[in-house]
Amino acid sequence: MTDQMQPAARRLAYIDWMRGLACVLMFQTHCYDSWLSPEARKSSLLAWSRLGGTLPAPLFIFLAGLSFALVTERLREKGVDRGAIAKQTILRGAEIFGMGLLFRVQEFALGYPWSPWTDLLRVDVLNILGLSMMLMGVLCWAAGSGDAATARVRTLTAGLFAATIVAMATPPLWATYRPRFLPWPLESYINGVHIFNQPQPWLFPLFPWSAFAFAGLAVGFFLFSGFAQRKEGLAFAALGAAGILAVCLSMLFDSSSIHLYAVYDYWHSNPDFLLLRCGILLVILFAVYAWCRWGFAQKGFSPIIQLGKTSLLVYWVHIEFVYGRFSILPKGQCSELKATVGLIVIFLAMVALSLLRTSWKKRSVRASV
Repeated sequence: MTDQMQPAARRLAYIDWMRGLACVLMFQTHCYDSWLSPEARKSSLLAWSRLGGTLPAPLFIFLAGLSFALVTERLREKGVDRGAIAKQTILRGAEIFGMGLLFRVQEFALGYPWSPWTDLLRVDVLNILGLSMMLMGVLCWAAGSGDAATARVRTLTAGLFAATIVAMATPPLWATYRPRFLPWPLESYINGVHIFNQPQPWLFPLFPWSAFAFAGLAVGFFLFSGFAQRKEGLAFAALGAAGILAVCLSMLFDSSSIHLYAVYDYWHSNPDFLLLRCGILLVILFAVYAWCRWGFAQKGFSPIIQLGKTSLLVYWVHIEFVYGRFSILPKGQCSELKATVGLIVIFLAMVALSLLRTSWKKRSVRASV
């Protein structure tokens, strides 16, 4: 990323790099989880793979907030009415939500007759991405009156406030004040209960997952502030330092004998754990900034950035070739080496698919001119 690039273009490249990183971490988690044999699963490889697998979902949702801020700021600077901005962004969120529902139908159809019908109503990451975008559209509309600078500060503050409210409301909604009066398909969007007796940490309910989107939204608008425009490097360094501070505070709060909630579950529903993960995301954001500005990301073609440009497509497609009926390797029967070779094949195939997609899109744009 050269200094001659426009700030908005550079930030888009940073976002694509982080999305690409999330894709790679997602690939390795899914491949090893699907293909490793029972014997191979006893190795430390799977443990490290799963540790890396805790990052893709927060990254994708956090980056949705960052991208949302980028799009909204561009439209505000062009003088687009806040109602028109809200309509455009909320409709995009509805589109993603619809894709999430379609994805569940596809998975059910390809898994039939073994897939239970309840999988059609499972709350997955695309569902929550779409809903979070719609909520951010409403928030940006509510905070978007006045000039661009005033709206930016107001939206940044509202994003932080919304993230805090979501984080603080999660423990009671998961335990002591569960909305049991709702049918499970609706309650699942609140706390991920699905068909079980308690919330499931492997699902993606609004509480706490939408907090990552609101945090990303706030960070995105901060990067458009006057300070960040003048001192971009210092602004990213400040975000990295804030991330380290957030991690330290999370550990400090966890070690405290004072707990705010009747049920304390640090690793799943507690705000302290969300603070930890937000801190890690900020540190990653600074590391990606440094890598893109001064590292090898400046040297020629970047497969990571390429994957980030088509993250939704490669997410959708790779699932079928790893977990689905078209898995390229026998599930649960592979050695570490064989699964790693399969992972490399998936990575290269998804980069090729991404290149085809962007090439086709460019040709379509040229043909329409």
